[in-house]
Amino acid sequence: MADTYFLLVCDDVPHDVVLTDPGIRVLDVAQVVRRLTGLSLWRSKVLATRVPSLILVGVPQEDAEAAVTALSAAGALAQVREQPEPGFLKS
Repeated sequence: MADTYFLLVCDDVPHDVVLTDPGIRVLDVAQVVRRLTGLSLWRSKVLATRVPSLILVGVPQEDAEAAVTALSAAGALAQVREQPEPGFLKS
C-alpha cells in the first residue's frame, strides 16, 4: 500500500504582525501590545522596544490588519506578513 500525502489548502493563510518602529510614544505602544497579547506591561514594553519584534503569530488577516491599525494609532510602525509555506512541502 502506497503512502499518499495531501496538501490541505485553506482560504485563510495565517499572518504575523511585526512591530518595526515603536515611535516616540513607547508607553502607548506598549499598552496596545499588552491589549493585543495579554502580556504584562513590563513584558509588553520590552517587546515594544526591541524591534523588529513579532507581536502576533498565525492570526487571520482581518485580526492582523486590526492590530496594525491599533499600533499605528498609538504612533508605531507595524507590518502584516504572510506566513511562509512549510519547507517540506516544496518540490
